[in-house]
Amino acid sequence: MAATPEQILKQYWGYNSFRPLQREIIVSVLQNRDTLALLPTGGGKSVCYQVPALIKDGFCLVISPLIALMQDQVTRLKQLEIPAECIHSGMNYNDVRRIADNAMHGAYKLLYISPERLQTQLFMDYMTEFDVSMIAVDEAHCISQWGHDFRPDYLKIADARAVYPSAPVLALTATATGDVQMDIEKQLQFKNASVFKQSFARNNIFYNVHYSENKNGDTINNINKSCSIVYCRSRKQTEMVCKSLQQSGIAATGYHAGMLKEKRDDAQEEWMHNKAAVMVATTAFGMGIDKPDVRMVLHYDAPEHLEAWYQEAGRAGRDGKQSWAYTLYNSNDKKRLLESIDQQFPPEAYLRQVYQAVAEYLQIPIGTQPDQYYPFDLTDFCRKFSLQPTYAVHALKLLEREGLWTMTESVYNPATIQFITDRHTLDDLRFVNPNLSYVTIGLLRMYNTIFHFPTPVRETAIAKQLKMQKEELIPILEQLNKMELIAYNKPGEGPQLFFHHYRVDSRYLIIDLNRINTLRKRHIARTEAMIAFLENNTECRERILLTYFGEKPEKDCGHCDVCRDKRVEKIDNKLLRKEILEQLKTHGITSIADLLSTYTGAIKEAALALLREMIDEGVLSLGRDGRVSFSK
Repeated sequence: MAATPEQILKQYWGYNSFRPLQREIIVSVLQNRDTLALLPTGGGKSVCYQVPALIKDGFCLVISPLIALMQDQVTRLKQLEIPAECIHSGMNYNDVRRIADNAMHGAYKLLYISPERLQTQLFMDYMTEFDVSMIAVDEAHCISQWGHDFRPDYLKIADARAVYPSAPVLALTATATGDVQMDIEKQLQFKNASVFKQSFARNNIFYNVHYSENKNGDTINNINKSCSIVYCRSRKQTEMVCKSLQQSGIAATGYHAGMLKEKRDDAQEEWMHNKAAVMVATTAFGMGIDKPDVRMVLHYDAPEHLEAWYQEAGRAGRDGKQSWAYTLYNSNDKKRLLESIDQQFPPEAYLRQVYQAVAEYLQIPIGTQPDQYYPFDLTDFCRKFSLQPTYAVHALKLLEREGLWTMTESVYNPATIQFITDRHTLDDLRFVNPNLSYVTIGLLRMYNTIFHFPTPVRETAIAKQLKMQKEELIPILEQLNKMELIAYNKPGEGPQLFFHHYRVDSRYLIIDLNRINTLRKRHIARTEAMIAFLENNTECRERILLTYFGEKPEKDCGHCDVCRDKRVEKIDNKLLRKEILEQLKTHGITSIADLLSTYTGAIKEAALALLREMIDEGVLSLGRDGRVSFSK
């Protein structure tokens, strides 16, 4: 008898019950119904396909555009002793083939794959041999050309349905307007779909948008000293804000894609284990990070659109406790958002110029076969062809939306080693070259799969085990590789470009200008909605958000800056006092600035008066360091 969803949840995740809508979604999939699940950030989307994957025979094919997220998910599943693997753009041919062979023989319950990999001949050769029980499409809004993150590769997902006609499809997303929802169902060829939609309302998050001509000072004064994220739009700004917070005595660390992977991992570990309270990062950080106690998300710069703002702000308060989403903006943000319209939709001549430059940079002759990967360094590309990076990157993305190529995120590939000789040769090596033999024996002892397939290794760990320096080890591994005793692939990191089509002369490149013009109009509408949200000071912010995402709110939220300011004439001192005491219970000893950070105008003055009153009454104490606590 098959296990129940609750039994699986308890066995692998240790929980007794599901979050809202999770069980209903899982039951729909188990009934082989095509299902669309709209759950907000932190709503537990991955469990909705992982649980049925463990109940059904065969394995779940998970399609996701986020390589780092796939890798994190697979690592986490393996820790739970759930067999899982991923195939993405950064992997070499032998690794893909090994994983596909294992999948064909039933080695996994979940196989993650990036959407462009679905189109490669190698993967298609295996598809008919796979026992796929269901297809999960993560970030499903990417399939809609009207969505904020359209990826043409997603349109190919529907082709997999013909290969697995009996496998239900589960599409998951956190942000989708009504038009995008309908497009998801259409593009994935849903039949009698079950749709589960959790409200976009987040009752525990206080929304505050603040016009600021001194963002550094306002960030320092308002950042919550407990677990927080500060989002910046550029790497340089990330480093600047992080340094500014550190100089103000705030335990902050930084994260952006330009850092070495080891540095990024160290920063993430510091923040995850609360050694650094504040993470200052570009938006590359946060996707798939399972940290429920983030008390504040502060946007140092206004995001491009409400979808991004909502997704990032929603990383606060996943544990349901009171949290804050604080956004700073000024006239420069508005100017940048308006300028993005021309930047993101350059003229046709410029698109053709960038296409030609890419072909020359990657040395792709006219008529070259499609579906090939090429390393692609954006900075080097722009320098060689004298292109302004901001405009070039948007042209590259627009041509990507035309289906010409896929630009992947930066992928870290660990070093791999596989022995490609026999044991007899290795035994003889100790007589010919004892130093090389010493290393090969050490490798065999450390990695029991190293004879069978390319095995991920850590050169630092090998050197430590062999009591030698890493600088001594690398030349030995390179020598063993030259002698064809091992296949040694060095670790690497960097983005790639997956070229989809037969290369043509840029003069004859077909570009759908009507579709691009429609996309431009939709971008303008999203930009105007973002600016209106920032400048709004009369309408409840959550009401604006819910209406934008297709809901019909019946009342104002009461937990945004606009709703708070509406209560100025009738300030409820009793309620305000209770809120202040609740904050202290949540955060412990806190500065007056932190306690007042969510209040504005007259309410802030009233809250300050109440604080003084409670200190005078002896309910609270004010320390010499200016921080407030409960009196002992």
